Amino acid sequence: GNIGTTKRLSRFSLRGKKKVQGQWKLYCMVHNIEKLANYGHLAAS
Repeated sequence: GNIGTTKRLSRFSLRGKKKVQGQWKLYCMVHNIEKLANYGHLAAS
């Protein structure tokens, strides 16, 4: 829900299960990198 809302992901732009899984993993990686960038300082202290 959160990734779909913040990244405006309503559908995948690729076809095929393997390609869609790759695109989903990419969205998840970007989401997690943004979380580290925004809140990483909390874990370090």
